Amino acid sequence: MTAGENELIAVREYDVPRELVFQAWTTPDLLAQWWGPRGFTNTIHECDMRPGGTWRFTMHGPGGVDYPNLNVFVEIMPSERVVLDHLSGHEFRITAAFESFEGGTRVTFRQLFKEKEEFEQAKPICIEANEQNLDRLGELLAELA
Repeated sequence: MTAGENELIAVREYDVPRELVFQAWTTPDLLAQWWGPRGFTNTIHECDMRPGGTWRFTMHGPGGVDYPNLNVFVEIMPSERVVLDHLSGHEFRITAAFESFEGGTRVTFRQLFKEKEEFEQAKPICIEANEQNLDRLGELLAELA
């Protein structure tokens, strides 16, 4: 994971086709299985996978705390990219780009915060949480392959 101006960037490589990675990002039942850090579960209330569509869900923390989330999809390019704006709590844009390489898929996960102060506050938590999130994606992809 690297950090830029108000942005965290992580790159992962998975030994599965891009189409499968894209499916895990855009199928609500699959998304609910891997989204968030270890120990978290999700209840998806709404997931309208189109630009301008809303993704509303609750993350349930391992300590029993619920975290309501509101996101709006900005761009969905089949097997190439998913872009969404997180609008609840800290505001940030997530861009997940998928590119093929040597029979697998490279995922570049970018989290760009709107406000520098919020970025600095969230960075220590998000660095580890994003890594766990991508670990969980890899575990699901291995099961699906």
